[in-house]
Amino acid sequence: MHNLALVLRHVVRTQPAPSRADIAAATGLTRATVSDLVQTLVASRLVDELAAHATARAGRPAVPLAPAGRTLFAVGAEVNVDYMGVVVMDLAGEVLAEQVIDADYRASDPAEVLHALDDLCGRVVAKTVPRAGRLAGVCLALPGLVDDEEGMLRRAPNLGWREIQVRELFAHHRRLRPAPVRLMNEANAAALAEAGALAATDPHPSFLYVSADIGVGSAIVVGGQMMAGGRGWSGELGHTVLDPAGPVCNCGSRGCLEQYAGKDALLRACGIDVGEPLHALVAALRRGDQGCARAVGRAGEMLGVAIANAVNLVDVHLLILGGIYLPLSEWLVPGIQAALDHRVLSAPWAPCRVQAAASGPRPALVGAADAVFDRVLTDPSPWCLPAD
Repeated sequence: MHNLALVLRHVVRTQPAPSRADIAAATGLTRATVSDLVQTLVASRLVDELAAHATARAGRPAVPLAPAGRTLFAVGAEVNVDYMGVVVMDLAGEVLAEQVIDADYRASDPAEVLHALDDLCGRVVAKTVPRAGRLAGVCLALPGLVDDEEGMLRRAPNLGWREIQVRELFAHHRRLRPAPVRLMNEANAAALAEAGALAATDPHPSFLYVSADIGVGSAIVVGGQMMAGGRGWSGELGHTVLDPAGPVCNCGSRGCLEQYAGKDALLRACGIDVGEPLHALVAALRRGDQGCARAVGRAGEMLGVAIANAVNLVDVHLLILGGIYLPLSEWLVPGIQAALDHRVLSAPWAPCRVQAAASGPRPALVGAADAVFDRVLTDPSPWCLPAD
């Protein structure tokens, strides 16, 4: 199993497409062993052989290997405060279908919402995955403390959900039933997608991913690996306290970051109704509204303080902004950068960089599908047929 996973991971994660000889050189396996393992993966429709190309070496032209497309599928799903969505992706990384429904899910009925998402996933899968296609699994991203082992969402303050048996309420649609279901924090899922987006230039990236909607989430990636913590509950940057006497947060504490830099907090500080879409704030900033610029600048300073605390703890100096921070980055980054330069102890020797996320508008959906395939890459044997 270990060697099979080693070869498949190398095929999926290496660009340009490697040959059998390339894999043998990179992994230390013998060419004969690699050839046998590749034969199993090709026969199992997990790997495709591309057109051969000539090399400087003597002998037959090298045959590049690539992950097979449209043979093994993963579903990424998400419920967040103001939308639910689903993507279907194949092992080659192609998003084959995506559907998002915008709605307000604050204080919603978990059973009703999860049944609706289950139905949405089933309908999208039915339209996208052929009957002969294999569904590797479903991963559901949620904005809160997720207990994947127990199949529960422990708490999602901004949804108003607590102690929800998610796995029991989800994946009963007939097209989903055979597939395993895992749960994941949505910021962790988004960071997984971001790591994939960065892999072309850095196969082992290290960064702190920070995104926001109503709440503020974050995730820590070191050397391409998620630092999820003992229970997978790390990254709750939005509930780090900036002022113990500050405004009451939805989590029950006071002075949490999201009360200064979450979407509702930003809109209120700018005198905009919280029911308005974010582009109302962006439009005001682009018109040169100085009151809004000062409020967003102040939020950037507070966000920078919280991020600086995190950097001092975990020693990651690349900060990536996602979610609503993307369209606001022009006004947020100066305050964030100033706080980092002033408050991060190691900044004189390892300056912090702040950049916009590259993983698209709904990264948690893609990251959730990636998480399904991570398990396939860890152990592809359930999806393999014996080589002839």
